[in-house]
Amino acid sequence: MRRLLVCAMLIISGCTGTQGAASTIAGADTSTTSSSTTTVPVSTTTTTAPVTTTTTLKPLQSLAYREVAVIPFPVQLTARPGDETAYLITKGGEVWALIEGQLLDQPVLDISDRVRSQGERGLLSMALHPTDPGRFYLHYSDLLGDTVVSEFEFVSPVQADPASERMLLQVAQPAANHNGGMLQFTPDGHLLLGLGDGGGADDRFGNGQNPDTLLAGLVEMSVDGDPSPTKYATGLRNPWRFWIDDGLIYIGDVGQDTFEEVDVAPLGPGLNYGWSIAEGLHCFQAASCDTSGQVIPVIEIEHGDGGACSITGGVVYRGGLIPELEGVYLYSDYCGGFLRSFRYEGGRAVDQTDWTDQVGARGEVNSFGVDGGGEIYVTTSAGLFAVAPNR
Repeated sequence: MRRLLVCAMLIISGCTGTQGAASTIAGADTSTTSSSTTTVPVSTTTTTAPVTTTTTLKPLQSLAYREVAVIPFPVQLTARPGDETAYLITKGGEVWALIEGQLLDQPVLDISDRVRSQGERGLLSMALHPTDPGRFYLHYSDLLGDTVVSEFEFVSPVQADPASERMLLQVAQPAANHNGGMLQFTPDGHLLLGLGDGGGADDRFGNGQNPDTLLAGLVEMSVDGDPSPTKYATGLRNPWRFWIDDGLIYIGDVGQDTFEEVDVAPLGPGLNYGWSIAEGLHCFQAASCDTSGQVIPVIEIEHGDGGACSITGGVVYRGGLIPELEGVYLYSDYCGGFLRSFRYEGGRAVDQTDWTDQVGARGEVNSFGVDGGGEIYVTTSAGLFAVAPNR
């Protein structure tokens, strides 16, 4: 096993030490969807720290980041439930195997000759086929900068065939930013892709509320039948990361000049997340706006709060090492690098907690992931870290 050194800093923004108990933060407690309204509501309700869970473990004292690997531009870690092998992708175009906390000496796959890794472009996400261990899927920017989603085949759990590529989707990108990123399978076996609004600023290309483009939303496709894509959701500016858990989808949608947001809604097609009518909980460049029928964010973060500038959507904890966090959603921000969490209950974000004083700052947080046991990892400009308990 060996380690790889970080050589530069990743930018995925899409926008112009251990201590005691975690602190609480102020946030927005709002319902998932709005009724007819002309202005976007703002809430400043302060919530409480996470509820503890009965356990035979020693009491949880704090959380910590445990360094797992130093590697250039890691952007996601994923694994099949129960599997000992996890996969870490790098923005430059490599897939690495992580076994028992160690990266193998050689990448599982290297498609860097097909990937344009520049700014927000690059190899952006990986998803494993839910029932066939021989197949996996990558979302990357091709040499022209356009979005590509392709299927690849494993030769073994630690080696894939670069010649096995089967392209499922190609989408032209009018600008270099807002490429979206995430790939994840729905419970019914369809693949979801998050795509931004085409880039630039101010919804320059008018895609935010345009149902006739695959941009500015979630895209659904089949990997076992006709892969023709359909628009699953609209009104997203740059959904760099989303997460599906227990019939819900959590989306970290990157804002523009002022507000970041986390949206939570029942998993299903046809939802509108409001961009560019609204940015966060506020009307975008208007004194009032109609948000009827749109998903309203459960979390809004103003730029400057903890250094925030670009939300990094996270994951819901379902591991075994920290039962106190069961069902808790953890998230961050690329510029702020904080670690925060909440539970989603009754259409509201409750138990909002800031863990940053405990875990410390380890560089820009660009993504989250889970291993086969459901334990959470973060990728930063400094490498791969596990979220670990101190007891």
